[in-house]
Amino acid sequence: MARSLLLCLLMLAALPQHLFAAVNCGGATACRVQDGNYRIELPKDGDIRGAYVYFHGYKSSAELQMQQRPLVDTTLSHHLAYVAVDGINGSWSFPHSARPGRDEKTFIADVLDDLRQRYGFTADKTVIGGFSIGASMAWYTACQQGERAVAMITFSGVFWDPLPKSEDCVADVPPIIHFHGTADQTFPLAGRALSANFHQGNAYDSMAILRSRAKCDMKDARTITLDGIKCDDVPGCIRGDSIMCIHHGGHEASADMLDAGLTAIGFPR
Repeated sequence: MARSLLLCLLMLAALPQHLFAAVNCGGATACRVQDGNYRIELPKDGDIRGAYVYFHGYKSSAELQMQQRPLVDTTLSHHLAYVAVDGINGSWSFPHSARPGRDEKTFIADVLDDLRQRYGFTADKTVIGGFSIGASMAWYTACQQGERAVAMITFSGVFWDPLPKSEDCVADVPPIIHFHGTADQTFPLAGRALSANFHQGNAYDSMAILRSRAKCDMKDARTITLDGIKCDDVPGCIRGDSIMCIHHGGHEASADMLDAGLTAIGFPR
């Protein structure tokens, strides 16, 4: 019996990726793609205008992330599906991360392809985001395949050292809203060394890289307010605004910030 089960699992793993889209998922059932999975919750009223694809923080998971009801419910209220992508052992293996492993660029591309095939979430309906190390994963996704998203909203995490160069990123960097706290000791604005080999990056330097790639004109910079936070907004970029919101809190991702961010980028549409 055990051998038969093992053979079945091996055969399932060998199936072409597109066949996974034929399997129903959602709620308590994860959506499988090659090398991983994601979980999704859709607005119950059937008015679905896109998706917020979220990368969880350290030691979390897609399953645990779906229990963060303030973030999930805020997303649903904007007529967006909430998509929690699953890391490996609670972490992500982007460039220079402390947890090497899965080819995250390919895995995330598979997730975005599956969301398009299964639910019709094309790039113009897909917002990416994340918290802490998951925010870092979102930043590398914006850098490597930013054309796959209409915008990015992140919290308390950016690139890691050595930072990518502007030319390392694709030209189609999406519009950005990033929230970060001055009292954040887990991923400080200036970054921090985790060991001799791994170092979180500086948030301001990270933003400058994506703004450079997006050809933002800093002369157009202005101050706006989101969720009561004064934000540095640079509107003159290739695809839209680049917004950095520095608050006085710590390491956090709040529903109110997310609500303000989704409103600012124009969802619902």
